[in-house]
Amino acid sequence: MTLGEFFEHCGQNPALLLGFFALLPLTALLTLLISKGKGLGGSGVYLYSVLIYLVAIPGIFAVTLSVYFFLFERRSILDTNIYTQILPVVSMLATFILIRKQIDFDRVPGFDKLSGMITILTVLMMLMWILDKTHILSITIIPFYFVILMLVVGFLVVRMAYRQITR
Repeated sequence: MTLGEFFEHCGQNPALLLGFFALLPLTALLTLLISKGKGLGGSGVYLYSVLIYLVAIPGIFAVTLSVYFFLFERRSILDTNIYTQILPVVSMLATFILIRKQIDFDRVPGFDKLSGMITILTVLMMLMWILDKTHILSITIIPFYFVILMLVVGFLVVRMAYRQITR
C-alpha cells in the first residue's frame, strides 16, 4: 500500500480518524474540567505529554504534507483532503489551546524536542523550496557533492543560529 492509497482509504473510511482526532481534544477538555483550569499535579504532566505527542506528530505531518503539495506539486487548495490534511491540524490546535489553559508548555516533558523538530522541518522545507526555485542543479560547473556540502553547511548554520536565539 502506498501513502497515496492510504490517504485515499482514510478519505473513504473516516470513522477511525474522526474518532481519534476528536478523542484527543475531548481528553484535554476533560482534564481541564477535572482540574478546574489548574492543571493536573505531579505525574499529570505525562498525560499532557502523551496527548501532545499523539496530536502533534500527525498534525505536523499534515502541515508538512500540505506545504509540499502546494509548493512542490502546485496542487490546488480545492484538492485538499479534509480528513488527512485539515482534521489533524484542527485537532492539534484545539488540543494545544486546551492544554495551554492548564499548564505551561515548559513543564511538559519533551516539548522542547517537538519544537526543535518543527524548526528542523521548516528549515528543510525552506531549503528544498529555495533549491527548487533557484534551479541550482542545472548549473553543470558545480559538482554535485559541492551542492550537497552547501546544503549541509546551510542547515548547520541555521541550526546553530536557532540554538543561539533560544538560549
